[in-house]
Amino acid sequence: MTLSRPVRIAIQLQPQHAEYSAIRDRVRELEQLGVDILFNWDHFFPLSGEPDGLHFEAWTELASWAELTSRVEFGTLVNCNSYRNPDLQADMARTIDHISGGRFIFGTGSGWFERDYDEYGYEFGTAGSRLDALAEALPRIESRWSKLNPPPTRKIPVLVGGGGEKKTLKLVAEHADIWHGFVAGDELAHKKNVLAAHCETVGRDMNEIELSSDLRSRSIEDADGLLEQGVTLFTLGVSGPEHDLTATKQWLSWRDAQNA
Repeated sequence: MTLSRPVRIAIQLQPQHAEYSAIRDRVRELEQLGVDILFNWDHFFPLSGEPDGLHFEAWTELASWAELTSRVEFGTLVNCNSYRNPDLQADMARTIDHISGGRFIFGTGSGWFERDYDEYGYEFGTAGSRLDALAEALPRIESRWSKLNPPPTRKIPVLVGGGGEKKTLKLVAEHADIWHGFVAGDELAHKKNVLAAHCETVGRDMNEIELSSDLRSRSIEDADGLLEQGVTLFTLGVSGPEHDLTATKQWLSWRDAQNA
């Protein structure tokens, strides 16, 4: 099969249940192993294990990663739009873009974890109101990037996560360079058709959008199937740095075979 873009492997190094020194060491190790992208997530509390366990904030961690690494791209899978003013998000992204020499990916979504909202004083609203807020924020973010001095070093890639057909996929068509879905098989085929229709409406070539998926509980055969459907970015999530790197190495070998 001829690929339109190279297969890439990302690791979502979840910022929970570990001291930052251990996370820092694992970031360096994963870059040395050859992963393409490092992600964290944008929450204030662990999502698994001890609910009040060790946890760190996403964006300040990413600024550290910008200095720790020299090759990998990195970002949040995904930023919660609700937690920060859109223009501030743009400025933070531009700053990390410069710190890293142009390796930052702006992954974003509408948010969903109610405890984050309640304990930090944000209005939770509804899934619809949060998506509407994201739709209002993305043009402001893009506009702010055009006004900042200095400007971003490159067109910062925008990753939008989620699969809602009326709102989320419309935002993907309008703004995203990468779409991170959580589906496979017939459901992925259907979502791609919906996305294609939104792209046609806004006058965009869908092939400009990289398709991304996760590797949770997926086999090599599953990944081969996703690849056949056009997915080229694959993310393996790991909780904190204390994990066996065997699976990571296996997926990197699979990537290299696809790109040979």
